Amino acid sequence: MKKDLGVLPAVYPMPVLMVAAYDKNEKVNVMNVAWGQICDEDKIILFIGEGKRTWLNIQESKAFTVALADRAHMDVADFFGIASGNKIDDKFERTGYHAVKSDKVHAPIIEEFPLVMECELLEFLHSDYVDGIVGRIVNVKADEAVLNEKDKVEPEKLNTILFDQFRNGYYAIGEKVGKAWNAGAGLMKQ
Repeated sequence: MKKDLGVLPAVYPMPVLMVAAYDKNEKVNVMNVAWGQICDEDKIILFIGEGKRTWLNIQESKAFTVALADRAHMDVADFFGIASGNKIDDKFERTGYHAVKSDKVHAPIIEEFPLVMECELLEFLHSDYVDGIVGRIVNVKADEAVLNEKDKVEPEKLNTILFDQFRNGYYAIGEKVGKAWNAGAGLMKQ
């Protein structure tokens, strides 16, 4: 029997996305965003509140990058989530991390994170119920160390972390348990 738990953000797991943009002075800012998702083959949506430093920077620069946080960099990824760029002016500098300018969009790439999507701003969504940023993914870059011999990303090598809203924890991705668009194929024949 199921038990009522009340209202919870009960989607599990959530991504741990590092969203980076330049401000008007070309200063790097990075934000940890769990409420984001792919919304088409070449589009991503990030649910970031209006007025956040990252929101303002993307509004100014019209571009951003989204990196997947990994186990090796969990501490800094968490810091990017708990430290506000509106309150801590040297937020990025405190980490000792390195950024290079994307050659595809006007946004920084944080070198320490192994996979990054380079995005151009498509639109801001703002209503009484949701604030969001929609971007077009114009390119994906990945460290060679997370690729296989066919230059495909190997999730086990990527070692991405996920966010658990039930217990406020980060978890590493586990083993592959099935093949998408195949695991349920037997039911198609009934």
